[in-house]
Amino acid sequence: MSVFALGLNHTTAPLDLRGRFAFAPEQLTPALRGLSEQWHRASPEAAILSTCNRTELYVAAGAQRSRELVRPAIEWLASQGGVDGSKLLDHTYVLEGREAARHAFRVASGLDSMVLGEAQILGQMKQAVRGADEAGTLGTTLHQLFQRSFSVAKEVRSSTEIGAHSISMAAATVRLASQLFEDLHQTKVLFVGAGEMIELVATHFAAREPRLMAVANRTLERGEKLASRFGAQALRLADLPARLHEFDAVISCTASTLPIIGLGAVERALKSRRRRPMFMVDLAVPRDIEPEVARLSDIYLYTVDDLTDVVQTASEKRQAAVAQAEAIIDAGVQSFSHWLDQRASVPLIQALNSQADEWRAAELARARRLLARGDDVDSVLDAMSRGLTQKMLHGALAELRSSEGEARHATADWVSRLFLRQSTRNPADDTGPGDKL
Repeated sequence: MSVFALGLNHTTAPLDLRGRFAFAPEQLTPALRGLSEQWHRASPEAAILSTCNRTELYVAAGAQRSRELVRPAIEWLASQGGVDGSKLLDHTYVLEGREAARHAFRVASGLDSMVLGEAQILGQMKQAVRGADEAGTLGTTLHQLFQRSFSVAKEVRSSTEIGAHSISMAAATVRLASQLFEDLHQTKVLFVGAGEMIELVATHFAAREPRLMAVANRTLERGEKLASRFGAQALRLADLPARLHEFDAVISCTASTLPIIGLGAVERALKSRRRRPMFMVDLAVPRDIEPEVARLSDIYLYTVDDLTDVVQTASEKRQAAVAQAEAIIDAGVQSFSHWLDQRASVPLIQALNSQADEWRAAELARARRLLARGDDVDSVLDAMSRGLTQKMLHGALAELRSSEGEARHATADWVSRLFLRQSTRNPADDTGPGDKL
């Protein structure tokens, strides 16, 4: 078996392009089933990892089949985002074999993230595994790849300081807000969405005790549940345009495929605020806030890509731990590659066992027939042992007789290793109990 990873991330593709290839959690399983139907002939294993920073397709198949699937995989992914395959190629990477495993381990360990050492990616990778399992595309090879990714990530986090002093997107958002507003105690903050990222940001803001916090969500019940944790108000998403002007800071992260905060709504909010500035952070991919909003005066709009400089400042303090983490990852890659090599021998081992079982069954049946007609037991056992021996040696002896020159020497060497392992022992070592002093 062979593995390849096809993807685009925050280092290879701009935000708007990444947004076209974002899969919501509930879309993973249907997408994989559709891909499996497209690859109806010898369907490979497949899994999709989709976050705000990356979309990656992991595929495992036979070595030859794997190489044949790379181009169809690119075309399939391009179709999901509605772009031409050649355009997608300019922003994607394809990693095969050991490099695909190394990439997966680095992603799980937070070494390939916008925020060095961030831990949220582990939950997203586990979501990718669940999606593949539900779609029926999670086979033994990808299961091993991801489980080993989690194991390597755990060792990296427990053995290094890669996650120490981590500035997450949530913490970076609060840091930027504190640079704009002199006193966060006097600010009113609106969170749009009720997912994990919004929960993290709300937790960081709550520690600064703003004047007011509110949560707007499409499902009011879920919004109320999150709001109750922080003593915040809960709004319906439909009420957002009418109340947007009330808030100094707006942080949005939903799974919407289209912007939910438009230019017109923000212009009206600014007019009602009499040009008092608004701080806005769009953590969603695709965008929740129309990009034209950034051109308005008194609007300070940041996207996930804009937060890179903030989080990288803290990352420099942890670069010393990267080398140690990479060493752990190298060991993990070597272990996974060894496992893959062993898996490659499984069909041959199964064929050998099957052939041996056939020989054994044939000789056993012959022996039973001889015994049934009254032949001597010792002669029957002798004939059965000779029959098995001849069957096992036949192929090797035939190869020796038919080969010549260097090929004959190579064949002789292999036959010796397979059948004469004990021949190199010193006969003096084969003393019996009575020969010892």
